[in-house]
Amino acid sequence: MTQPYTTRRTLLTAAGAAFVTGASGLLVPARAAGLAPTPTMRGGANNYRPGAPIVDRIGGGGFWMTGTVRRAGDGAPLQDRRIQIWAHTTEGHERDAHSHGATLTDANGAFRLEMPQIVPAFGQPHGHLAYDDDAEFQTVFLRPIMPSASDTTLAVDFVLQPV
Repeated sequence: MTQPYTTRRTLLTAAGAAFVTGASGLLVPARAAGLAPTPTMRGGANNYRPGAPIVDRIGGGGFWMTGTVRRAGDGAPLQDRRIQIWAHTTEGHERDAHSHGATLTDANGAFRLEMPQIVPAFGQPHGHLAYDDDAEFQTVFLRPIMPSASDTTLAVDFVLQPV
């Protein structure tokens, strides 16, 4: 007889119905209690441009960068947080100003920005994302690698540590 394979996702889903009151006083899912902050990734700040403008879309679109932003500890969603996105795409290199843009999170801490298709740079299809908004939370730079160069979405979650 084989043992069922239990993943973190299975455990989180099973706990999803339970709620706790977070440090903020907000009712948050129990699975978010004790949420660790996201560490900055090596290479995440490559070609970073401070102050990239908030945009509706980068270039012609066709690829979606999505994710969420939550507070470390209680996991509360963070609204109106600025996430900068840049990548090597079919329309430009990650060092090009027109390949950079920023977006804000919604009331659920979610962000979504359309951009041109990401293509491999240095042999890996990857994006760059940064939280660099204010002095309330620590800056985080991410460089997630896509499973396949043909993927048309990349989801990235930030858990921010208060300063």
